Amino acid sequence: MDKTIQQLPGYQVHEYKITLLPHEELRKHITDVRMAFNEKFQIESPTTGDSQVTLAIFKQIQAVEERIINHLKVIAMAEPAFKVELKDYGCFPTHTIFINVTSKVPIRELVKKIRHSTQKLMKLDDENKPHFMMDSHINLATKLKPWQFEKSWLEYGKRHFTGRFIADRMLLLRRRVGAYKYQVVGSFKFENMPIDIKQGELF
Repeated sequence: MDKTIQQLPGYQVHEYKITLLPHEELRKHITDVRMAFNEKFQIESPTTGDSQVTLAIFKQIQAVEERIINHLKVIAMAEPAFKVELKDYGCFPTHTIFINVTSKVPIRELVKKIRHSTQKLMKLDDENKPHFMMDSHINLATKLKPWQFEKSWLEYGKRHFTGRFIADRMLLLRRRVGAYKYQVVGSFKFENMPIDIKQGELF
């Protein structure tokens, strides 16, 4: 995208995430586990962000944000709250260790609805397409060095973790490209209302 255009109001490129937020006690527990991991395996650049289940990530100009919000509102109004179960650990060899999300079906169905309704709006250009998380997890550590991965997975592959929360809303988070912290720009409560999801196409 032209850098001159990006300087215009509303045309700055932002990074966005759509997430499910566990309750505060569970978030604190995950943060404590992550901090202990970072200290034990000498993680110099720890995973940032809160302990959330990510549904989608994308880049887009802020001018499109309101239309995306309208679509997410319609989806959330029709969505029932559901239980999210976390159990034990998984990995992406040879660089990432995460907490497993075992209740994948309701999350996958929600991600499909988001993709169907908003995929075109979330595409910035051919090089920046949205990524939808069809296999849910919560990252514990990413970009591990080979020795960190091998040593930590030897331990965490046998460790246990349990947690659960009721997903009763989804959040839209935003940060400027290159910035550190995300801010919440939308919270969409699941209301389980009999709404035809196709109404989202009206916006």
